[in-house]
Amino acid sequence: MFYSDVNNDESSVPYQPVQEPAVPVDSVSHWSEDQTLPPTNTINTIPPYQQPPSTPPPGGKRPSRGLRTGAIIALAVLLAVVFGTGLFAGWQFSHASPAAVATPSTGTSNQLQTNSTRQTTVPALSSNNLEAVREAVVAKVTPTVVQINVTTAQGSGIGSGVIVDKRGYIITNNHVVNGAQSVQVVMSDGTKLVGQVTGTDPADDLAVVKINPPANMPVASLGNSSQLKVGQDVLAIGNPLGITQTVTNGIVSALNRTVSEGQGGANLPDAVQTDAPINPGNSGGALVDMQGNLIGIPTLTAIDPEFNAPASGVGFAIPSNRVSFIIPQIIQSGKVTHTGRSALGISAVAVDQSVQAQDNLSVDHGVLIAGLVNGGGAQKAGLRTGDVIVQVNNQDVTDTSTLTAALLTRSPGEAVPVKVYRGSQQLTINVTLGELQAG
Repeated sequence: MFYSDVNNDESSVPYQPVQEPAVPVDSVSHWSEDQTLPPTNTINTIPPYQQPPSTPPPGGKRPSRGLRTGAIIALAVLLAVVFGTGLFAGWQFSHASPAAVATPSTGTSNQLQTNSTRQTTVPALSSNNLEAVREAVVAKVTPTVVQINVTTAQGSGIGSGVIVDKRGYIITNNHVVNGAQSVQVVMSDGTKLVGQVTGTDPADDLAVVKINPPANMPVASLGNSSQLKVGQDVLAIGNPLGITQTVTNGIVSALNRTVSEGQGGANLPDAVQTDAPINPGNSGGALVDMQGNLIGIPTLTAIDPEFNAPASGVGFAIPSNRVSFIIPQIIQSGKVTHTGRSALGISAVAVDQSVQAQDNLSVDHGVLIAGLVNGGGAQKAGLRTGDVIVQVNNQDVTDTSTLTAALLTRSPGEAVPVKVYRGSQQLTINVTLGELQAG
């Protein structure tokens, strides 16, 4: 499979590597290489659901059922090339405690205010009360999940969001509100409120919408996604296909998945994979554990290219610990000020036989350093432009994708051995990784 947008009228287009200009390569995550999704899979963001018009459009052509408020693009696992500041992959605090995640040493002091006057008790799960626990979780979480109606230049769409702060802050996906001209938030009781986009984080596909909070407004409890176990029960709550307040159940299918939204899109490591059904309109909603704690934001789903249809039970959510790290920054500053992601500090070009011949290199694979960030880790360690990276942290590097994969387990401040060819000479140089700058 390849990864592509969930739009029934769009074909799934395999990602084709192209000769790109040098781009920065910076990444870190708590990820292991054996958990990379196979390159035969296709990932889609879950687009807002577009309501069909009351009358057919001129010419009888039906509009897309799934509105993507950004460009519709082909997606691929571990995308090799992105534009802007570099290859994004992971965060430093994904295995810390919730408090540490929310308050990293480089983060904001503005914490989420999640305490609410409305509290629902969920009984402890036992061998004979699963149904009662599930019902209690739904009663606790459903009031915190909202429908987000968005109007853009391309039309209108429906997504989901979760109230995470009693001051009226709602978490959703960036691709739900991207390009929004107006935002309406529909509460669980049907109340319609005007929403304002506080800020966005395209690199993580996260956004914050603000409403004027009604009295006694419920607020979701954030869980610690680093404590999740494969096989545990979860529920997905949102507005699939515009059908409000829909609950589906499943399990945590896998952890620490690395998925990408394609060129210019977010790279999402440490994603929570689940078989709880999610569809267009679920995007930005809630994935919760059996105590009603928010442990993920459903964002991506897989597509079977043979039938150009969603693969059954293969969805992905942004983990709650990333939400805990990013959202307070957006609330305080309207943007991300500290990424928590490591940076190698280079711009690079994948080496193939053509690049080898053009630059008279001694190897036909790896990553050619085309530029060094001034004061970055690579420059400080003594790497040079023209060096070809063939191994990082004892993992082989054949192109920019494998370079990203090799860096994903590292954090800012860590030293990693980097093996390079400098002409025909082989060198191993320890590089201390820096932090990727926001924006």
